[in-house]
Amino acid sequence: MRTIGNVLWLVLAGWWLALAYAIAGLLACVLIVTIPFGIASFRLAGYALWPFGRRVVVHRTAGLPSVLGNVLWILLFGWELAVLHVLAGVLLMVTIVGIPFGIASFKLAVLALVPLGTRVVEADEVWVPQYETRPAYR
Repeated sequence: MRTIGNVLWLVLAGWWLALAYAIAGLLACVLIVTIPFGIASFRLAGYALWPFGRRVVVHRTAGLPSVLGNVLWILLFGWELAVLHVLAGVLLMVTIVGIPFGIASFKLAVLALVPLGTRVVEADEVWVPQYETRPAYR
């Protein structure tokens, strides 16, 4: 099922969204200072090309450099990519078949704004705790 979703996503919106990320990555790599933005953009290009079956893991301990980098990313490239994702989401939601893809595009719009401090992993590699275990104090 993931493969079918990914192929449909690739045909409907994935290829041109990934192209936008690749262009942003190339522009970011022109300057030495913004090479980390280019690396993040290329990583997100792969995720925008083939998103189903993968998840984004947020590093809560990324720290202040990640926050400052995300603010700079938003100003330089992030808002344009987020607008593209929102536009794609609206266009995909026109049909009933495209609704899940539109929702995925809206989720990617948030990631397009703040990519630093995140990592894309396979969905099977993510451990989601069901219950938090705490020692019982009596």
